[in-house]
Amino acid sequence: MEDFQMVELDTEILEGMGSYCLRSKKKTLGYINKNKWLNESFEKGLKYIQLLENKKQLGFIEYTDAEFSSRVVHANNYLVIHCLWVSETGKGYGTKLINKCLQDAENHSKLGVVVVTNPETSWTPSKDILLKNQFKLVDTATAPFNFELHVYQFENSTLLPYFPTNWDERINKFENLTILRSFQCPYVEVATENIIVGANELGLDAKIIDLKSREELMELSPTPYGIFSVVFKGKLISFHRLTVHSVMKRLKELM
Repeated sequence: MEDFQMVELDTEILEGMGSYCLRSKKKTLGYINKNKWLNESFEKGLKYIQLLENKKQLGFIEYTDAEFSSRVVHANNYLVIHCLWVSETGKGYGTKLINKCLQDAENHSKLGVVVVTNPETSWTPSKDILLKNQFKLVDTATAPFNFELHVYQFENSTLLPYFPTNWDERINKFENLTILRSFQCPYVEVATENIIVGANELGLDAKIIDLKSREELMELSPTPYGIFSVVFKGKLISFHRLTVHSVMKRLKELM
């Protein structure tokens, strides 16, 4: 008999159970930074829900109020889903976690829930599960790359969330190799390391800007994803992890 359980992490449970992300490498700096970020974000209302079956971890969802989110989107009075990941697809796990988020949003009189997606990376939730659960595409940010904004509204409203439109202006601020990051994702650390190693092989130094507030994120991030961006000579190199080989290849094209 299936015995599903939703566990909402707090500081105490996080200490005992650990976060789902990068859980196989709990001694890495990425995992440690993620848990520190979670503890700070719990105080601002962030929800990190794990789905278990007979005590086995099946997946998780992370979401928060838009004004505290790590996504570059204007979405007043909405919840923003950061991450949604399940161990197996086709089992209904994702829908269970989404429904938990929708329930919380409705209980707190939110207008709905928003999610940033991108088909070029697994670092964002898949839009397929969102469309299956009646989310609708309401905005795109084709430059840079192909970000999409999906929304679930409880009532039809003209107050739809939206992306900023000044992406080119943001990217053009950075001529030297620059990494903009926060620790919302534990893989940011190794992604940063690969950029630095690849750049050093080419005789380049990378400047790191740690985004420490929502205000900095909304002002500086060159992508809607927000938590990791690499810019060189006014071009977006990546917004997710690259291999060292890929880093060097992309930088050489601009040198």
